[in-house]
Amino acid sequence: MTHRLYYADSYLRDFEAAVIDRSDDSRRVYLDQTAFYPTSGGQPFDVGQLDGIEVTDVVDEGERVAHLLAAPLSAARARGQIDWTRRFDHMQQHTGQHLLSAVLAELGQHATVGVHFGLESSTLDLDAAALTPDQVAKAEERANEIVVQNRPVGVSFEAAASATGLRKPTDREGTLRIVTIEGLDRSACGGTHVRATGEIGPILIRKLERVRKGIRIEFLCGGRATRRARADYMLLSLLAGEFSAAADELPRLIASQRDEIKEANATNRELQARLDIGRARELYAAATPESTGIRRVTVREEGPSADTLRGVAQAFSAMPRAVFVGAVTSPPAVVLAASEDTGIDAASLLKSLLSSVGGRGGGSARLAQGIVPGRAQLQTVIESLGSRV
Repeated sequence: MTHRLYYADSYLRDFEAAVIDRSDDSRRVYLDQTAFYPTSGGQPFDVGQLDGIEVTDVVDEGERVAHLLAAPLSAARARGQIDWTRRFDHMQQHTGQHLLSAVLAELGQHATVGVHFGLESSTLDLDAAALTPDQVAKAEERANEIVVQNRPVGVSFEAAASATGLRKPTDREGTLRIVTIEGLDRSACGGTHVRATGEIGPILIRKLERVRKGIRIEFLCGGRATRRARADYMLLSLLAGEFSAAADELPRLIASQRDEIKEANATNRELQARLDIGRARELYAAATPESTGIRRVTVREEGPSADTLRGVAQAFSAMPRAVFVGAVTSPPAVVLAASEDTGIDAASLLKSLLSSVGGRGGGSARLAQGIVPGRAQLQTVIESLGSRV
């Protein structure tokens, strides 16, 4: 059994312990006591060193805690050192989550149903249909007010049967480890926490998204929040410089440019459609009718895709007894279009030919397109179309 020192003292950085068990290669070590926190309750594991050997993972195995090492540990006793930067960051995020969850429950009766602590940011899932921007702003403001008040954060051990006032009821029996934020929250929790809310640092809510039937909130605390705020500010400053404008003018300028781009794209599509029709008419006029009265043209172009020929193909097949075969060589692709009075089902014919050379594609009776593995297969399809349409 491993005595978990972090339960009583989250600030313990150095400790000594006896090795009570190890794997055959001595890279998985069990101690009689440890300050290393294993992955549990959504909080990531601690890292650090045991006798100078890097601890790469810490695993909760129920009664015991396994320490996974970068190299074998042969000593009977070991000195452990916690990576304090990582530990304290986890303490800030975890206590910040308790505080934020309590505030959300207080302001909107929204219960936290899931928590995840990530490397860059953390999330909590709420049993809520929706949250308005105003509710988010109020929750963030209230949470930071409590941070500034520097309320004590305490740890106690209480019998489950008599523990009252818990934010989230628990069905666990025996002794509970309860983390209390004075005047705000009581939660059964085995994680590591700061001693007072002031140590959490600023709390920043980043974004919201729908998950299943609830809302997921991304948040950052302490150093993470300040680094992210600085990065956001630098990004806004860069964009403002590109626009030669103040940061608060960016939404209006971006909206204006978006409207201009939409209008320009619509104009370009209209002009392209006119060009496609004009080109199709020229091709149709230059094509000599076959004995069946069908006018057939084959157009070959370089990439970037067969989509560049779709407009011409559609315009060409809108004319009487017309068949259009288009090919691009890089990457190899083909377009087939046929007017209704030809009796040709473009999709059925092209899919059959593509399948025979390892290609694939689809479309409608009037217009179809597909891709082939290489130029040789493209030439085979073009030749086959020449003999069948």
